Amino acid sequence: MTSRKWDAYFRSLFDIEGFSSADNALNGLQVDNNGGEIRKIAFAVDASVETFERAASCGAGMIFVHHGLFWGKPLAVAGNHRKRLQSLLEHNIALYAMHLPLDQHPALGNNAALIDLLGVKEPKPFGLYHGKMIGYQGTLSAPLSVDEAVKKIAFMGRPPLGVYPFGKKENVTCAVISGGAAYDVIDAIREEVDLYVTGENAHEMYHHILESGINMISGGHYSTEVWGVRRVMEHVAADLGTEVEFIDVPTGL
Repeated sequence: MTSRKWDAYFRSLFDIEGFSSADNALNGLQVDNNGGEIRKIAFAVDASVETFERAASCGAGMIFVHHGLFWGKPLAVAGNHRKRLQSLLEHNIALYAMHLPLDQHPALGNNAALIDLLGVKEPKPFGLYHGKMIGYQGTLSAPLSVDEAVKKIAFMGRPPLGVYPFGKKENVTCAVISGGAAYDVIDAIREEVDLYVTGENAHEMYHHILESGINMISGGHYSTEVWGVRRVMEHVAADLGTEVEFIDVPTGL
């Protein structure tokens, strides 16, 4: 399919227009190719020169990422931004980005994947961001210790950024927002959930977590957001039979 057809396909999966006022990311096709057919798509978390060069090496004509190159303001085509665009253009690779619509998606999203890994049953929306509920919360199908929860969400067994076991030994309820949602632990405390899972923590939240007696896992921004792009990759391969490849460029953050 051409980039135009791929754009229509992804727009049929994700609510890009519905997030237009909530997300400062440019969701959708960010950099086009020369109009030729795209027979292989690479999937990655972040847009970077390393990601693009590896996509070129594996023969991909498009790369689908969670964190793209454009975030609500114009950028001069200079420095690292120029290098990234130059890499895409030289290799004739289209760049497609999906930020909050991928976080929120009830089946393919980062948060949907995390609650599935943890075993949350009958999840309901959690975490209001610019008028949109991004995460999910619910009751676990079986009680989990914090250590057990860490193992379930660790991509390739990589350790989390931080673990704050200040609550119950066995967690029965859980709330999840991937990426940089440290401050939403306040909502988790208000909802009286046992365990809150996100990507990063913030220094000023530490004593709130401790004094509230809640468990929190900072699984890593990258590691909590690897799941959505992989689910989209698997869906594309199964739905259309397209050749796909995941490009793993962990940041440790």
